[in-house]
Amino acid sequence: MKIYTRTGDKGITSLVGGTRVSKNDPQIEAYGTIDELMSWIGLIRDQEASHDHQVFLLEIMDRLMTCATILAQDKSLSVEKLPFIRDQDILDMEKEIDSMESVLAPLQSFILPGGHSSVSYCHISRTICRRAERSVLKVKVTLHNKDMVEKYLNRLSDYLFVLSRSLAHHLKIQEISWKPRV
Repeated sequence: MKIYTRTGDKGITSLVGGTRVSKNDPQIEAYGTIDELMSWIGLIRDQEASHDHQVFLLEIMDRLMTCATILAQDKSLSVEKLPFIRDQDILDMEKEIDSMESVLAPLQSFILPGGHSSVSYCHISRTICRRAERSVLKVKVTLHNKDMVEKYLNRLSDYLFVLSRSLAHHLKIQEISWKPRV
């Protein structure tokens, strides 16, 4: 199979199931943003993260591929052929958040990105995750398990914020507190 098919040269692509849609369709935008997010999370995974963080980030990338597949589905496709996001996926992320927060100082102010590239990559990923969440909300067709994708992305942005704080803590990087001028 060749990587190029030439079928998208006129701005049209296929959903899983075969329906052809414009490349600026909200479904394509949503799963494309998730694809972008996966790339940034891969970059975080390549940084100075602990083995446990690296393992969990790989799990997140797997779940994001599932999210993208859900969003790429033709609404007439048989859902038995698709992977799905489970409540347990969200609970696992909450458990990771709670574990990281258990060793962090309570937040006293808003935190600005920066201090170390690993911390900044988490913040970039968090903002892309929020954009992905907004993109998913623009998808108006009814897709099986789309509501769980929305929940997963919402929790993932929280995870990425706490991961930025956790990495700063382990790298002994001073968090940058926002001090508004009033």
